[in-house]
Amino acid sequence: MYSLSSPIQSVSRVAPAYQKRLLKLGIKNVRDLLYHFPFRYDDFSKIISIVDLKLNETATIQGEVTEIENIKTWKKKMTVTQAFVCDKTGMIKAVWFNQPYLIDQIKEGSRISLSGKIAFDGVLFISNPAYERLPPAADRQTMDNESRTTSDKRFAIRDLRHTGRIVPIYPETSGITSRYLRYIIQIILSSCFIEDWLPQEIKKSKNLPDLNEAIKKIHFPDSFQEISRAKRRLGFDELFSIQLVSVRQKFQWQKQRAPGIEFNQPLIKNFVDGLPFKLTDAQRTAAWEILNDISKTVPMNRLLEGDVGSGKTVVAAIAALQTAFDGKQAAFMAPTEILARQHFETIKHFFSNQDLPIAFLAGSDCQTNLPRHFGKKEIIEKIKKGEIKIIAGTQALIQKKVEFKNLALAIVDEQHRFGVAQRASLQNNISRIKDDSPKEIPHLLSMTATPIPRTLALAIYGDLDISRLNQVPKDRKEIITKIVKPAERQKSYEFIRQQIKQSRQAFVICPRIENESNKETGAQIFSDKRKTAWLETKAAEEEYKKLSKEIFPDLKIGLLHGRLKPAQKQKIMKEFSAGSIDILVSTSVIEIGIDVPNASVMMIEGADRFGLAQLHQFRGRVGRGKHQSYCLLFSQSNSKDSALRLRALLETKTGFDLAEKDLLLRGPGDFIGTRQSGLPDLSMASLTDFELVRQAKNEATAILSKDPELKKYPLLAEKLSKFKEIIHLE
Repeated sequence: MYSLSSPIQSVSRVAPAYQKRLLKLGIKNVRDLLYHFPFRYDDFSKIISIVDLKLNETATIQGEVTEIENIKTWKKKMTVTQAFVCDKTGMIKAVWFNQPYLIDQIKEGSRISLSGKIAFDGVLFISNPAYERLPPAADRQTMDNESRTTSDKRFAIRDLRHTGRIVPIYPETSGITSRYLRYIIQIILSSCFIEDWLPQEIKKSKNLPDLNEAIKKIHFPDSFQEISRAKRRLGFDELFSIQLVSVRQKFQWQKQRAPGIEFNQPLIKNFVDGLPFKLTDAQRTAAWEILNDISKTVPMNRLLEGDVGSGKTVVAAIAALQTAFDGKQAAFMAPTEILARQHFETIKHFFSNQDLPIAFLAGSDCQTNLPRHFGKKEIIEKIKKGEIKIIAGTQALIQKKVEFKNLALAIVDEQHRFGVAQRASLQNNISRIKDDSPKEIPHLLSMTATPIPRTLALAIYGDLDISRLNQVPKDRKEIITKIVKPAERQKSYEFIRQQIKQSRQAFVICPRIENESNKETGAQIFSDKRKTAWLETKAAEEEYKKLSKEIFPDLKIGLLHGRLKPAQKQKIMKEFSAGSIDILVSTSVIEIGIDVPNASVMMIEGADRFGLAQLHQFRGRVGRGKHQSYCLLFSQSNSKDSALRLRALLETKTGFDLAEKDLLLRGPGDFIGTRQSGLPDLSMASLTDFELVRQAKNEATAILSKDPELKKYPLLAEKLSKFKEIIHLE
């Protein structure tokens, strides 16, 4: 008997060569194999007599092989295997191409089952069919298809694996076919019992099948209804597990205590009235929700998500101002030094009329808004004494070297890039920040400029309260977006030149060069981050050479990519912001946090390789000043799907609407980058089922409310522990 933890090496008939190939699909043990779900099914369940076959239909025939031979076609240099198969009603030819070994597997006189499409070449024949020799139990029934009873047919189908039934098709890799996977999975299913961890009351109330049944039917269903039922159970399992992690984290977070920050209405009113722009209604609502949260002693854990240019930073600044004037400290943390520095400059500008000491602290640099210069050690000491009220930096701020006096508000930008496990780690680090209030933890405000579809927000960010900024300032001009055909490329270059003559600037974004070795069909590729960075850098460097030497040799071209040192990045961004660089060639590193009001053109090479949400982020890097701005999309793809997505970018202007479209067009697996998630594709598809996500969250909340430690549910507790090891949402 196998268990889910049995290594793949222990499975009989899995030779060492196949073990290595299975590793390419991420299959290390029995669980990995059983949870390697089909991505589609071929319906070969229609078993009919040869005399009843019709052109272009997909069907299964069963009969005796009367003749089989290999024929070499010298002109095309291929081998054609042809066999003649007969039943009591007639005879048909079966043809296979470049599979000469079949003559050793299919013998004259043997009984065989063939499934495939019926073609015509003077006479009807079955083209390149799936095949399998009929098992002894079915041999006695196959010749007289019309005389079989229903129970006889079911018996025959149960014995079949590749034909005469609904046949699963799996993600494959070199040397591992769906045929082989069906063979191995059937062996395991016959000798593996899977303990069902889902509580009986949930299965009953939600009408879900047992786990054993669901696993068997997802691989070898007798009907498409069984597939749907199995998918619903398996999808619910993963969603329920996600919700258990999220809800438990939320409960644990809320058990702790945070400092209450008293609302100072005159302070906030004076600040808002003094801004050079009017807050949108969405900004006012979000600010009130945050100020209300931090006034309580229950720690806030809120996500502020906003469209590009919707003004998240000023909303966070209002909360930081309230915190600082209540005698406490606030910290802005960003994923990059460029973004952290930009926060520092923006906050410094917002609070130029306030008597507030503000500091920027990162690995390679430090700065304050105070009259004289302070070194890094001095700034860290001032933070420890509470003399610096607002600090902007990278997540290094929560490391051991930095101590606060009374940190009451932690603001983390672009935290949507962290999943459940990463957020839990970040929250734990924040809760352990050293200050003079060890019994209290700071309130946590996360921000993201990537709008998240409603279903994903509920599924992946269930532990957070959410505020949405779905409005942009009314006076902001709409960015003109165009798809540029290859023949129009030269015109686009000339257009960019004209913009620069008008003292504007331009971005040019490059996708990474495709890695040919990662194109194995259906393989789940776990990309190496350093390799990805290298590929992106290489693409940007090649574009930089082309533009600076061939297209715009008379203009100042800059190059920005993730492999540059922070000081180099900062230097380039300073030059671009100051207007010293006309065109900045960049990788996706500029997706977030770049604010250059004078930039009016965003040119995106290989636009089809980016998701809609990411393209929208790129587009949002321009249009921040008073000038009309443009986004030019270049694509070499002839794919209809790519054309649909790029057309959606033209037709849809808000990030929230685009996020919903992107979810529908690409699926949640691509949307949240789950190539590194650890979740199966089937579970990813379940993330689009809002009702199933809602049910999973409700059940998780109910069960943890009555049994927080899951003492009455040991199997569920064990599953949750293992799930937290597997899951790695990005």
